[in-house]
Amino acid sequence: MKFVDEAFIDIAAGDGGNGCVSFRHEKYKEFGGPNGGDGGRGGHVFAVADPNLNTLVDFRYSRRHEAKRGEHGMGSDMFGAAGTDITLKMPVGTIITDAETGEVLYELLNPGEVITIAKGGDGGFGNMRFKSAINRAPRQKTPGWPGEKKNLKLELKVLADVGLLGMPNAGKSTFITAVSNARPKIADYPFTTLHPNLGVVRVGPEQSFVVADIPGLIEGASEGAGLGHQFLRHLQRTRLLLHIVDLAPFDDAVDPVAQAKAIVNELKKYDQQLYNKPRWLVLNKLDMVPADEREARVKDFVKRFKWKGPVFEISALTREGCEPLIHAIFRHVQSEQRTENEPVEVDPRFAGDAPA
Repeated sequence: MKFVDEAFIDIAAGDGGNGCVSFRHEKYKEFGGPNGGDGGRGGHVFAVADPNLNTLVDFRYSRRHEAKRGEHGMGSDMFGAAGTDITLKMPVGTIITDAETGEVLYELLNPGEVITIAKGGDGGFGNMRFKSAINRAPRQKTPGWPGEKKNLKLELKVLADVGLLGMPNAGKSTFITAVSNARPKIADYPFTTLHPNLGVVRVGPEQSFVVADIPGLIEGASEGAGLGHQFLRHLQRTRLLLHIVDLAPFDDAVDPVAQAKAIVNELKKYDQQLYNKPRWLVLNKLDMVPADEREARVKDFVKRFKWKGPVFEISALTREGCEPLIHAIFRHVQSEQRTENEPVEVDPRFAGDAPA
């Protein structure tokens, strides 16, 4: 399915029903008095966070959403029925903003969360509301109040625990295929990934985390170059960033250190908070480096890159080094989620401390 992360919709809550002017007419009761009822309220428009959805594509083909208006009031003290509400299902992580002002109105962050995005108008008053000691036969009524109408922009930020950074063809898609249930397109040319891919990584029974693979970044991405700049927003809610580096580029003229520094610079230009997130270095494609050269090449890269954080050496293609990495990731993600009274169960084979 195509990943759609923006959509524009028009919503309209229902108008309230009008009040009624009516008088009681019964045999032997000459002055029955007013009995016009109130109008019913208009239908509301709700939004619900549906964990089964991961795209806004439905709203591309269905832009207008209107709730029903309330029924008008009737005689015999009969109030109008309320208009039917409508509920719009949206993916978890959807941000709802005013399309005209850009103001953020709501955020759907929790599965099952329900918010009212447009309120229906109240019903008008019937003439029985205006009865008094000095006005026993009122002929006043009020119309129903209009429902809210809004032009909204929907924006989806992927809710993932771990985000993958890297240049095109660094091996991010191969990595997410190796460790998760995601099956993105993989090929030997840049920009194979054209939209974000989500994968669930199973560590053990009821132990998992979500990885997001976005299109590769290039120099100038923060100003709009390339494809990945459209999806940098999806990394803003992750708990950990994995910077995947191709340690064995096909072109000998390509310097992996220069490429890695370019990615870090684009990250810093785009969002300082995103730049400050925990970030681990993952050196990929070790299967393409001769065994007797691996250690020296890794040390040279870390030294020239001036990296002081965690370093992992893997081959996503052969899955070498992937298992220790995903267990370290799981411990890191759980350490941010748990409270002091909620111990985390980890596979005893990987019970050591994760890299700082």
